[in-house]
Amino acid sequence: MEHLLELRRRLIYALIAFFICGAVCFAFSTPIFNFLARPLHAATNHLIYTALPEYFFTQIKIAAFGGLCLGFPIIAWQLWAFIAPGLYRHEKRAFLPFLLWTPVLFVIGGAFVYLVVLPRMVGFFGSYQTPAGAGTMGIELQAKVSDWLDLVMTLMIAFGLTFQLPVLLSLLGKVGIVSSKGLKEMRRFAIVGLFAVAAIFTPPDAVSMLSLAVPLVLLYEISIFSVVMIEKGRAKEEAERAAKDAAAA
Repeated sequence: MEHLLELRRRLIYALIAFFICGAVCFAFSTPIFNFLARPLHAATNHLIYTALPEYFFTQIKIAAFGGLCLGFPIIAWQLWAFIAPGLYRHEKRAFLPFLLWTPVLFVIGGAFVYLVVLPRMVGFFGSYQTPAGAGTMGIELQAKVSDWLDLVMTLMIAFGLTFQLPVLLSLLGKVGIVSSKGLKEMRRFAIVGLFAVAAIFTPPDAVSMLSLAVPLVLLYEISIFSVVMIEKGRAKEEAERAAKDAAAA
């Protein structure tokens, strides 16, 4: 019962942080949306909404997404405060760096979407617009506010999770599920798979695909280096432990 009460208290704190951050984002939802829509200016100067409450619900989505992003440090801290008392000291030292790097890599992934992927995507698909002329009908982009926000949120979440590759592989290496040797042997298959992921999430042109595939391959190489360092640290600890046991004997 004591653990359940502690869990309830941590969840209440996390929900309070989420709603407060969400309320702040809702108050500034229009500037936030204008910031997110800035990459679309290269293709169109206006957005439309076709349902009466569409823009209002778009602001609600901005509030929920922003509340989750802004409140994540507090939510993660509450989760850590609940789990940490049940861990040994060396386990805390092992898992805390992964918890700290998760939001950093997620922000890097979201920034990569905003600064690299979205401008290229808008430039590619916006090029299909055709001005009206003699005997030809014009083709003009009429983007909806809800569709654009859904696209931005989907890409940021997808890339934010994809950029967690070093954290995931390093954590698996920490617990001994994967090894640096295995990751090196699987490098060719991993590169093919990462290029396939890049082809799915980017427009069908080589520049956009490479703009995602190259960072993913670099993240995979960083993961191998991280696992190598973890294995060296584990080997050093085992050698020191063996030396102490030998001295005690």
